Amino acid sequence: MSGERVCVGALAGAFGVKGEVRLKSFCAEPEAIARYGPLSTEDGARSFTVTLTRAIPNGFAARLGGVATREAAEALKGTRLYAARDRFPALSDDEFYHADLIGLAVLDTGGALLGRVSAVQNHGAGDILEIIPKAGASLLLPFSREVVPTVDLAAGRIVVDLPDEPKDEIQQNPNNL
Repeated sequence: MSGERVCVGALAGAFGVKGEVRLKSFCAEPEAIARYGPLSTEDGARSFTVTLTRAIPNGFAARLGGVATREAAEALKGTRLYAARDRFPALSDDEFYHADLIGLAVLDTGGALLGRVSAVQNHGAGDILEIIPKAGASLLLPFSREVVPTVDLAAGRIVVDLPDEPKDEIQQNPNNL
């Protein structure tokens, strides 16, 4: 596991004039963010109970314990919210929390170290692992069973089966522009 707390959302400012906030959830099931409370700031200095009041574009309007004015809600803009890792439900063997993947060593099928997972991104078409090698540009790989046949959290590693490099059509046929 990557730590005791996991970032589950962020505050995007005030919503209305009565202390509600705009809450962006990073959870697979967005409304689950309220079940993981109380949520705390990154430094742990403040914690909040969360009550979702309604869905709004790009998130939720929510009430946070101890936040009663628009000014107090606006002052929290940009604050990332964290939940205790032990509040999350157990997963099946082939499911993983993104936070558990970050930092794992990435090996190819021959055992060579490729780098470490630095982020898990999802732009709508599925999860993508961002791998930072010791040198060079980061590598983005789809997080699918075909490309990532093995995830071993206990050993702290992922094995990837890299796809064959695409043939460079321009080098093969310089007139094909």
